[in-house]
This record gives sequence, C-alpha cells and structure tokens, in this order.
Amino acid sequence: MYEPALDLLKARIAAARRELDGLRDAAPGGMAQLQKHYDVELTYTSNAIEGNTLTHRETAELIEHGITVGGKALRDHLEALDHYDAVLWVREIAAGAVALSESIICELHRRIVARSQPGIAGIYSPYPRRIAGSAVIFPNPLKVPSLMAEFGTWLTSAAAGTDSAFAAHFRLTAIHPFSDGNGRTARLLMNLMLIRDGYPPVAVRPEDRKAYLDALETASLKDDRLPYEMLMHRRLAETLDDYLAAFRA
Repeated sequence: MYEPALDLLKARIAAARRELDGLRDAAPGGMAQLQKHYDVELTYTSNAIEGNTLTHRETAELIEHGITVGGKALRDHLEALDHYDAVLWVREIAAGAVALSESIICELHRRIVARSQPGIAGIYSPYPRRIAGSAVIFPNPLKVPSLMAEFGTWLTSAAAGTDSAFAAHFRLTAIHPFSDGNGRTARLLMNLMLIRDGYPPVAVRPEDRKAYLDALETASLKDDRLPYEMLMHRRLAETLDDYLAAFRA
C-alpha cells in the first residue's frame, strides 16, 4: 500500500519512537509511573465504545479503590475489573518470550469476560454473529476453528512492528469468533504486540467510535484498509505525543 499521508504518519511515529526510547533510557522509572494511568485509560475507553456506562473517573475509582457506583449495572463494574486484569496479564506476556498463538487469544478473551460473562469465556461461539446496524457478515461458526487455527499460525510468525499489530486486530475482528468481547480482545491483542515491540498501547476512544467502526466496515466490505490504517497509525502517533509530553512535564 502506497499512500503519502500514511507514509508521513509512519515517519512521524518513527521519530517520536526514537525520542521516547531516549527519554525512557535516561529515566527508566518514568515509563512504569505512566503505565497505571494509561492502563486505566485503556480499560475505560475499550469498554466505553462497547456501551459500558462507567465514566473514566468511575473506572479509576473502581480499579484503584474498589468504589462502586450506585445505580449502574453490576456487569459494567465486572467488565472494568476483568479488562484491567487482562491488561496486567497482557503486560506480563509482552515482557516475556512466549510465542503468540491461538491459545493466547482464547486466554485473553477468557480473562476479558471472566467475571462479567463466564459462560462464554475463551469459547468460540456456535452461533452466527452480527453487529446491529452493520452489513458485515461474519464467517459461519463451523468455519471459525479452522480460521482461528490459521490465524494463530500467522500470529506465531508475524513480524514485529505496527503493521502486524494492526493487521492482527483487523483479522480477529473479521473472524469475530466469540459471542461477545471480540473488539476488546482484538484491541488488547494489538496492544500486546505493540508493547512487546516497545510502543505504548493505543486507546480507541469513545470519540473515535464512529470512525473506527466505519473503517473496520470499509475494510471488510470493500477490501480497503486505508481508512483503518490511517486511523490506527494516527492514534499511535497521538499516543506517542502524549507519552512524550508526560516525560517532558
């Protein structure tokens, strides 16, 4: 794919990554101090775009102090706790040498819905899956095991870098193997790959929701991934800028 605007974004990302690496080497404790803040943000944003009603502040209070919010659904609270625990697990896996695989994806999904929907945790759906309002048709459930095995094989040998991380996210959403939690799993898989390669994790924010869903739909229906690639690389560039600003503060 050749697109001047995308190439410019990639050059901006490469320059910011080099600067961040230098700051990280000079102050090795700085990144650890930022991680908790951004891990809460990942949890809030990823759940919010799926309809979770907890605010950023409420998500942080629940994770950091165990404070629940009266009048809000128990499931919303459980989703936040599940996702944050999954983020911590992602950081452990990213720091190690275990190869990414189909089993890692299933374990990631299991953790994401462990308390909120334990009956579907880590299990491929035996039913057709659809997204309300979308024309995208996902693969027949009978095809899911072979598609996931093929995806797992690709994942095990995928090259490091942003292209592979964003491709993994799209491929998992396109298969949509689980009854629920596919988007959250795909975004954390993407971030696992980014973290392992030395990038900060990328949050898809509530204000990005329409552009994000439209880009995924365009990629599926029209085989045009450019809007998706532009969106995800732009979010990574903005995230790097945020990290650099925090280090300079």
